[in-house]
Amino acid sequence: MYLIVIAWLYVTVTMSIAEASSSQGTVLGAIVTFFMYGLMPMGILIYIFGTPERKRRLKAQRESEQRAWEAAQDETSNADASGFPDTGGHAPGGAQNSSIAPVREKQ
Repeated sequence: MYLIVIAWLYVTVTMSIAEASSSQGTVLGAIVTFFMYGLMPMGILIYIFGTPERKRRLKAQRESEQRAWEAAQDETSNADASGFPDTGGHAPGGAQNSSIAPVREKQ
């Protein structure tokens, strides 16, 4: 793909030089020619053809983040089993060693 880009930029540079050096051409016209015929279309082409690679990189990044998150969850679950305080995020069920009985609804 980059060979096509390099070849087309060579053609547009040659066109720009020809326009700047002609008797009816201007340097401003050469610059506009280079940007409109060269850089802008090649930028769009590189963007379109680079989309699959960007998607692969994004997918790999998401998978690595998922693996890191799962590893952190495994460490947290191992820490819970080893006697650390409850980090599960659930409300406590009630007092473990309390002399007060839980309140029940009347039936």
